[in-house]
Amino acid sequence: MQLTGIPASPGRAGGRVVRVADAPGEPPVGPVPTDPDTEADRIGPAMEVVAARLQARADAATGDAREVLEATITMVGDPALLDNARGLVAAGRPAARAVWEAGSQFADMLAGMGGYLGERAADVRDVRDRIVAELLGLPAPGVADLSEPCVLVAADLAPADTAGLQPGIALALVTEQGGPTSHTAILARSLGIPAVVGCTGARSLGEFVIVDGATGTVDEVSSAAEARVEGAAAARATWDGTGRTRDGHLVPLLANVGDAAGAAQAAGRDAEGVGLFRTELAFLAATEEPSEQRQRAVYDGVLGAFGGRPVTARTLDAGADKPLPFLTLDGEPNPALGVRGLRIARVPGAGADVLERQLAALAAAAKETGAELKVMAPMVATAEEARFFVERCRVHGIASAGVMIEIPAAVLTAREIMAAVDFVSVGTNDLAQYLFAADRQSGPVAALNDPWQPALLRLIRLLGEASAETGVPVGVCGEAAADPLLATVLVGLGAASLSMGSGSLAAVGAALAEVTLEQCRARAAAACAAPDPAAARAAARGGPDVLSGA
Repeated sequence: MQLTGIPASPGRAGGRVVRVADAPGEPPVGPVPTDPDTEADRIGPAMEVVAARLQARADAATGDAREVLEATITMVGDPALLDNARGLVAAGRPAARAVWEAGSQFADMLAGMGGYLGERAADVRDVRDRIVAELLGLPAPGVADLSEPCVLVAADLAPADTAGLQPGIALALVTEQGGPTSHTAILARSLGIPAVVGCTGARSLGEFVIVDGATGTVDEVSSAAEARVEGAAAARATWDGTGRTRDGHLVPLLANVGDAAGAAQAAGRDAEGVGLFRTELAFLAATEEPSEQRQRAVYDGVLGAFGGRPVTARTLDAGADKPLPFLTLDGEPNPALGVRGLRIARVPGAGADVLERQLAALAAAAKETGAELKVMAPMVATAEEARFFVERCRVHGIASAGVMIEIPAAVLTAREIMAAVDFVSVGTNDLAQYLFAADRQSGPVAALNDPWQPALLRLIRLLGEASAETGVPVGVCGEAAADPLLATVLVGLGAASLSMGSGSLAAVGAALAEVTLEQCRARAAAACAAPDPAAARAAARGGPDVLSGA
């Protein structure tokens, strides 16, 4: 039997299936508490116990895992959740039932919003279930301690469970629920664990499976021997830490990071630098703009991990799904198409000053750490915007300035933009969503945002052609770069560097080392000529569909 879901984290692995137990069921409505005040007073301490357990996991985690866990902890301590639950106790519900109802109402509200907030509903339900279990004196739901390598199969995995997984023990993840931006997907990519989400019927799988996180397929096999496939461990053993093709064409393999812990982890995994430093993570939890000194402390930590090597920092990418209290514009009918990224610095108000202070802090951190600083602006649509940004960088003594290519218009005017900048970097996630008018955080349109879409590959080919003519390098820092097969296609399209979650570096490095540059170009041509994503993958592999002329 083969099942198909949403590709969430690339890689291929197989092994014995371990099914994650579901959370405790819905608690009973009664009996009515004899002392409502005492019953309500049980809820706060239960929340504190759950928060403490999650905090212990967060303290032991780094990078994306830590950020996701800390976001979950804030949900546990949400005053509105506590107040609503206490109100339900006063209305006659036992504490466990009150928490269940209050959490369910909050989760249903988020689910109704769709997109990014809709996918956070699963996180709220996990928090609800953990508090309910504590109130009922039951074991905490989720993944038990794993002693042997296995493939985890579940209805869904909570952030607290995914963040604690160990690559090599958790060989792969398969969930029936979730989308490409669910926390399961984000953390699996960060950890380098192959994952397929949104895989209907996964819990009916047999004892052994093979999971392909790049194609979204899960194949049931009859024995453990069939399930043994080459995985990340083998890839790490064959990669020497330098990104290059078999014939010696260099392709620096860089890391996407958000903080000092993630940068240190990436450096330990042989990243040749940072291709995307998401600086907005220093802003997202702030109610007011962080001072230049506070920003410098964050930037020093990331740049310091890569002294003497390139670190490409993306300036503040706020707006849309990442609103900031001190920069939010009221009344935008469609924030994803409104004032976000570089546009914030070009409207009257505080945005321009925020950009100036950020550039000053980045330049100072580069001088302090000795890292090779490169800075790029997000959401650039025109050559005039590119020139504006480069001028601001030069004022601060930043020698290498570039822009993100995320808007189709920027591809069509690539030569004019490249005349103004030192480099460009493709954000495949946003470029796909704007190309297909499909919100990248919406599960129902996830197939349109498949990075194997031929239309997207053809746009990247246009960029490669412009790069070859102008000599301005084009890198890729979107999630597409983490797919080992697609990475070879991107190199064939003209990508000069690839940046990804550090857990994918070894697999991508091993894949590049197996092919020549000409083979990369042949794969790229075949994928671009394909009619759909599945055919593009098959064409890049040189599979039977291509050989038969299908």
